[in-house]
Amino acid sequence: MSSTVTTGAKGRLRKGARPSRPHTAWVLPGVLFFTFFAAAPMALAFYLSFTRWNGLGDPEPVGLENWRKLIDDPRLTQSLTVTVMLTVVSWVFQTVVSLLLGVWAAGRQRNRAVLSAVFFVPFLLSSTAISLLFYALLDPNFGIIRGDTLGTTSGAFLAIVFVGGWQFIPFHTLIYQGGARQIPEVLYQAAAIDGAGRYRQFFSITLPQLRNTATTSTVLMVVGSLTYFETVLILTQGGPGTDTAILPYLMYEAGFKSYDFGYASAVATFLVVAATALSLLLVRLTGFGAMRSTREGM
Repeated sequence: MSSTVTTGAKGRLRKGARPSRPHTAWVLPGVLFFTFFAAAPMALAFYLSFTRWNGLGDPEPVGLENWRKLIDDPRLTQSLTVTVMLTVVSWVFQTVVSLLLGVWAAGRQRNRAVLSAVFFVPFLLSSTAISLLFYALLDPNFGIIRGDTLGTTSGAFLAIVFVGGWQFIPFHTLIYQGGARQIPEVLYQAAAIDGAGRYRQFFSITLPQLRNTATTSTVLMVVGSLTYFETVLILTQGGPGTDTAILPYLMYEAGFKSYDFGYASAVATFLVVAATALSLLLVRLTGFGAMRSTREGM
């Protein structure tokens, strides 16, 4: 036989009472925040994607016209290609650097803790401020690098990757640092007894134990790369030509340069659906949702 228990006034357990449930009032602020700042704007963008609107007057329903225009727009294919390339390259660059820094920073030495705090500073700055800083540093006339780096396709693309990584690698380093510190020390002790060196321990223990952390970091990186905007706008403005015009920049051009908010809303809706689908696919393929423990090494 089983019976439910609850806590008395002095912390003792009483039999026969039902466990208390969380009050809905605690959930209400989060629900309201998500509704007003996420669900409502997405619903409005979805509605506007079926209209023609220049920002003035009332939106005019046009059915699937914006979606047909999106499918037939040659810029969509190019922007999608650039976005995918930026996402893949950024993921490789940020994952390798942040993983190595995170594992190194997981050490208990005091100097590592101090340097970890210093490494985290770029993440505290806004993307706009960082982009303006690097735009000045890469200026062909007054910057520290001679030559028009942002004037070439490869230079502009790599500059976006580097600036994005410089800002967000500290955040992912912190994620990997926390995951590495949760790995039981006994695993390394047993491996050392068996004669495994530092590199063997890293590939046989550290990396497998960080699979949960890697999935979380990857999803955040992918979604972040798909929504790059300030860096591209300030550094390259989609150039040279349209070689760095990613999907968010295409949305910006349609809405705030051509004042075609209906078409811009279609691009925005497509971007949200693509990012959500890709995130769910990553979670499904990595088995993240099936993991019972949220603690590394357990």
